[in-house]
Amino acid sequence: MSKKVIELIRVSTARQAAADKASIPAQRAANRRTSATHGLEIFKSFEISDVSGAAVLHAPEIREMIELMRSPEIHGVVTKEFSRLMRPENFDDYQLLQHFADTKTILYLPEGPIDLGSKMGRLMGGVRALFAGVEREEIRERVWGAKEAKRRQGENPQSYITLPYGVGYRKDLGWFYTPSSEKIREAFRLLLAGNIGYNEIAKRTGVTSTGLRIMLRNPIYTGWRVIDKKRDTSPSASKHKRDGRQGDRPKIQRAPDEIIRVKVIDVGLVSEADFQQAQQIMDVKKKRHWRTNPDHVSPYAYHGHLSCSECGELVYTYSNARGGLYYVCKAKQYPKSTDHKCATTYMRREILEPQLDAVFGDRLTDPAFLRALVQEHERRMDDPVSVAVLTRVETEISALAAKRERVLGAYFDGVITGPDRDGRLAGIEAELKVNQGLLAQHKPAAPMTTEVLDSICWTFHDWEFLNVQDKRRILAATAADVRVANSSIHGVYINLPEPCSDEITRTDKDS
Repeated sequence: MSKKVIELIRVSTARQAAADKASIPAQRAANRRTSATHGLEIFKSFEISDVSGAAVLHAPEIREMIELMRSPEIHGVVTKEFSRLMRPENFDDYQLLQHFADTKTILYLPEGPIDLGSKMGRLMGGVRALFAGVEREEIRERVWGAKEAKRRQGENPQSYITLPYGVGYRKDLGWFYTPSSEKIREAFRLLLAGNIGYNEIAKRTGVTSTGLRIMLRNPIYTGWRVIDKKRDTSPSASKHKRDGRQGDRPKIQRAPDEIIRVKVIDVGLVSEADFQQAQQIMDVKKKRHWRTNPDHVSPYAYHGHLSCSECGELVYTYSNARGGLYYVCKAKQYPKSTDHKCATTYMRREILEPQLDAVFGDRLTDPAFLRALVQEHERRMDDPVSVAVLTRVETEISALAAKRERVLGAYFDGVITGPDRDGRLAGIEAELKVNQGLLAQHKPAAPMTTEVLDSICWTFHDWEFLNVQDKRRILAATAADVRVANSSIHGVYINLPEPCSDEITRTDKDS
């Protein structure tokens, strides 16, 4: 009787999984030969791409494989080589071997089986894992060294997507400026011509204002390729997505002796003198910007603490050319970033803030109002309707989670395609988001008394006498979240001591 095994096929990058690559077919052929040699029947096959050997434990396919290994009918796992199973980067990665030992699962390789639960198997498994991890480090060092040599020779060892805007590269031609580089030339001209902001330059040249500042700092437009940063290759800097797929490592500054500076284009887009003048102008702009001024005090007392009661988006601040100060819903001001346009109006600061001051200074210090809050709090705790709703919501969330697992299982079994999987998962995730919001709304709260609530709100007694900066400190400390729309207040939430609330504060200046 044949023994049921799981087939494991893994490639580290999405490129290796392409149809024109031989890695996956070669692994599959080797696994078939191993199975035939040992009389094995492949029960299920896992093909994993874009997952590093150091991040296999984070891949859902590996977690599913571990669950299957617990079944008594699964005898082993077959793979082409030990490195397809793992390339450990730290000692936590060795947990995978323990799963093999605990479930008495045999690892089948072309050179023979390994019983990781036996004394010799633990020795062999540990040594093979160690060598696989060291080999990964050596591969990375060799690749890095080869790319670094090309960089110092003025070549481009990376993909075309890493090229600066308006710059091209071909092995036979070297570096060159593309037609779109004329936008950068015009951007430099506008910056050097006079007092004009990044937003206006970006609007005239058709690039983003954030990207513009990065482009204008790049010496490539003078013909020089300067590389002063590199990826952090230390194990602690390893990044991967939640599903174990490859992620970018953060960039760090190079040491002075590692900085590469090579002339790659004979005639630059701008002269060295113009480039240096542009850098000085940008340095002055940065130095004078309010974000870099420690003494800057926002004229808006509540920015970062308001959200729209109509659509739930953050409320931003806005000032027009005539000096008018407004609060406005993000979806009203930037509808493209939110996929909808909010119908609410711009709210003048001098109209909205006095109403907010009255709420914080009067209502939150009124004993009768605090008693009403406590009574409402107690009513919601004992409300059988809320308990029933909570039960139904929790049941629905469990059902949706099980449905998501079934969809993933159908995809891994080849029953449905990738687009079909994504469409089904998108609908499930949307339903989960709604139900999780209901769960948060109806979750049980801790007991509250008028005295406790009064001690929380005592700081608002002198609210009308506080300046903007002091108000903002208190708002940040209490994580205040105020729901407003059309210059009206629809709700005020403050951060009560745990476990009474888990409200989140938003105090960044971008809000």
